[in-house]
Amino acid sequence: MTSEPLSVQVLRLDPGMPLPGYAHPGDAGADLATAEDCVLQPGERRVVGTGIAIALPVGWAAFVHPRSGLAARNGLTIVNSPGTVDAGYRGEIKVCLLNTDRTEPIRLARGDLIAQLVVQQVAVAEFVESRALPDSARGAGGYGSTGGIADWAEPRSTTEVNT
Repeated sequence: MTSEPLSVQVLRLDPGMPLPGYAHPGDAGADLATAEDCVLQPGERRVVGTGIAIALPVGWAAFVHPRSGLAARNGLTIVNSPGTVDAGYRGEIKVCLLNTDRTEPIRLARGDLIAQLVVQQVAVAEFVESRALPDSARGAGGYGSTGGIADWAEPRSTTEVNT
């Protein structure tokens, strides 16, 4: 991991919109704002623009995450979370918002912070077909294979955890 900031070119498609910015030193996510006023009714989803486009270097991607405070207070989340901005994409960053509140609409005004942009280095994989996969401790265990909330009601012994 580098200690130097990665230089990311930003194009303001809407001159009045702020550049992505970090609220605090050390934050992983840079804030993104909505470029439009809108109301999301309970259960409604809507794609909203941010008025910005970016140019990431090859080997990097940006991921659009929900803002935790909006999720907790208002039930605002992102449908395809995290949304992926690939290095080759040069269009406007848009966010697919969802109002999960069952009764209250969410009103957003132009400039309201709606999401966080996390920039990460990514590897490009070479997918090689195989007749079998090597064994692992987890194996093919998927959804629910490690238990659930009820499983942790009573402390488990080390023997139980490793079986």
